[in-house]
Amino acid sequence: MLKNVLTIGMMMFIAVGTMAQTVEKNDSVKNAKKTKEYQFTDVKLLKTTPVKNQSSSGTCWSFAGTAFLESELLRQGKPEVDLSEMFIVRHAYIEKAEKYVRMHGTINFGGGGSTLDVLDIIKKYGIVPEEAYKGLNYGLDIHRHGELDAVLEAYVKAVITNKNRKLTPSWKEGYIAILDAYLGKEPETFTYQGKEYTPKTFFDSLGLNLDDYVSITSFTHHPFDQPFAVEVPDNWAWGLSYNVPLEDFSRIMKNSIDKGYTIFWASDVSERGFLYNKGYAIVPDDKVKDMSDSEKARWTKLSEEEKQKESKEKSKKEKLITQEVRQEAFDNYETTDDHGMQIVGTAVDQNGNKYYKVKNSWGTDNEYDGYFYASEPFVLYKTISYVVNKNAIPKDIQKRLNLK
Repeated sequence: MLKNVLTIGMMMFIAVGTMAQTVEKNDSVKNAKKTKEYQFTDVKLLKTTPVKNQSSSGTCWSFAGTAFLESELLRQGKPEVDLSEMFIVRHAYIEKAEKYVRMHGTINFGGGGSTLDVLDIIKKYGIVPEEAYKGLNYGLDIHRHGELDAVLEAYVKAVITNKNRKLTPSWKEGYIAILDAYLGKEPETFTYQGKEYTPKTFFDSLGLNLDDYVSITSFTHHPFDQPFAVEVPDNWAWGLSYNVPLEDFSRIMKNSIDKGYTIFWASDVSERGFLYNKGYAIVPDDKVKDMSDSEKARWTKLSEEEKQKESKEKSKKEKLITQEVRQEAFDNYETTDDHGMQIVGTAVDQNGNKYYKVKNSWGTDNEYDGYFYASEPFVLYKTISYVVNKNAIPKDIQKRLNLK
């Protein structure tokens, strides 16, 4: 879930600190927040752990995934746990390199990943707490993966283009040595709160059943009520998502929050209405694609403040999102796989329009301390897929999908 433009955006929002408290359910009337244009009132908030900062790394998928699982533990009444994002990243990078080499370099290779990567990696290798594996072995206290990603990509490209006409078994050892140098060696055992664990025994101690989680999407180029691998570059592992009509896609999300389950969300964030620093994401009815080429060029050069100012009047009315509109945006590359986040609640603005509250991983330096509000049209339009606890899915949809 990464674009060059997104990486630049992340760097704008780097903040070393994180939130000091856990977000709890609260009185929506007392939790109204304001911007120049919008006043948001939280309707329902679910428990979360503090906002983190992926800094200049393309690992949003891992940060969002650990945040999602941390909230699942809180929902179950268990103590707060800070899970290691980089433990997951390390193993995903190894598996991605293996597939890249096996596919002769014909799949995507980079820092991005999909929502399902987090679940798959933990199932195979377990997990560790953040204190046992920070993944910061290069002299910084924030994640900066520009050099690491460039070195890894150059290495695997050299492997597949070598002139020996045959691969040696040593290439993987060399690749892992790079990860050891930058992220640190994987702990075989560690002590946490006075007890010794391996990554697998620590995962077992959490009591999470990863088979409870499924990925949902909504596109018309595949049959409904069947799983398929969403065709985005960062789905390198070809993970499967259940395909449902847009109406059910929305019902599942609403039911999930209503029943107390957060959502692991993969979305496009390149739209002109995505104004993270201002704390909201909308779909203005006037679209960039309707501009002339010169207008588009001018728009892309505007600062976020200038975009916000120009959209002030027009953004009040949002585009009507249908299944066809959503599909067209995916087919023509307007909707792309940019970013992984966690949906943690619902809200309304001063006009009664509905929003989802989103926890990001770009630190706390924005209007809402690392959170923002995404309108329902934005979510329906820009979502690639999301992961939910299958128990949050309405029973009739569970039956159609044959979920047990």
